[in-house]
Amino acid sequence: MRNIVYATNITIDGFCDHNYFMPDEELMVYFAQLIQDAGLLVYGRTTYELMVPYWPDVAKTRSGTQAENEFAQALTDTDKIVFSRTLEQAEGNTRIMRGNLEDEIVKLKLQAGKSISVGGVDLPSQLMALGLVDEFHFVVHPIIAGKGRRLLEDSSPPERLQLKLKGSKSFDSGVVAHHYVKA
Repeated sequence: MRNIVYATNITIDGFCDHNYFMPDEELMVYFAQLIQDAGLLVYGRTTYELMVPYWPDVAKTRSGTQAENEFAQALTDTDKIVFSRTLEQAEGNTRIMRGNLEDEIVKLKLQAGKSISVGGVDLPSQLMALGLVDEFHFVVHPIIAGKGRRLLEDSSPPERLQLKLKGSKSFDSGVVAHHYVKA
């Protein structure tokens, strides 16, 4: 069975708003590797529209730094699914799904292949509430934001979720990435 892997940037005080983060070269390499390790990327509409067409354009024009270009290429090359009731069309190797989130994700988990990476806040929060996320990469930035969106703000797991630390990586910027699996 394929694992669902969730990776997110988060401030020390628990906020996930993408406006607080400016990934440097090291972080771009880290996130590119996470994408390369996945066989499928799953987003909600909002996160998809943050990523596309920006990153595919970077991949095409090679207009970023080396690490940004590699991240852009990894994202562009990896198949994607967007769960949305309103998105009319998607680019490239992206499919839109409008069905029941739980049913569709369970079907995807049962397929052969590499892990499934999920991004954003809303969709992963829903998947956590359903108990479907297997691994977590919390990339903690040395920032106290004081406000913004929090993970699981509008939902919660059906029970306490115990995690086991699989590894940590410190970056020169002071960011620390923690990799957890379900205990």
